[in-house]
Amino acid sequence: MIKKGGRLVLGVLLVVGSVLLFSYYWAYHQSKDYLFNEVASVPNAKVAVLLGTSKNLSNGHKNLYFEYRMDAAKRLFEAKKVEYILVSGDNRKANYNEPQAMFDALTKRGIPADRIVLDYAGFRTLDSMVRAQKVFGQNKFVVISQNFHNQRAVCIARHFNVEAYGLNAQDVSHRAGFKTRVREVLARFKMMLDLYLLNTQPHFLGDPEPIG
Repeated sequence: MIKKGGRLVLGVLLVVGSVLLFSYYWAYHQSKDYLFNEVASVPNAKVAVLLGTSKNLSNGHKNLYFEYRMDAAKRLFEAKKVEYILVSGDNRKANYNEPQAMFDALTKRGIPADRIVLDYAGFRTLDSMVRAQKVFGQNKFVVISQNFHNQRAVCIARHFNVEAYGLNAQDVSHRAGFKTRVREVLARFKMMLDLYLLNTQPHFLGDPEPIG
């Protein structure tokens, strides 16, 4: 027989689990019609928003999330599905610059420098989506990241009335990406709070910088 205190703990765990499960599958359901694995299926847009992550892992090895996103961006651009690539990432510290790392990786892959726009204040996915609209003037764009990340990003963008689509970059193995997947469950719950309860805004909005 479960004591009163145990029933309370069990009830709380069930509620928390239900909320996490709901937020996770809500993002999937809301975005599934706008995400594509093949470049040929992606609608044309002026701009692709390439979401940042660290170039290297803490052990110094290449971050495959990063590499696969760069490869997907190259395929999308070379297929002439987009005219510009907006690289949006974190640059809060002088020794950590995601946009510059993406810029360097894309130019090495043959993307012209004048077709790459850098957003140094994409501190979070929400920041990247809102800034693409409000700072860089885009009400339609293609998001480039892995499928699980694109689900959340497209949900956020469409909440702000952006016609957003996603090109899913190749994913890493489940074993290598286990910690990232766990964090994603919490990130989707935080997304729901940001959008529907807290009305969270980007850390920084500057002057408009229209692309092209």
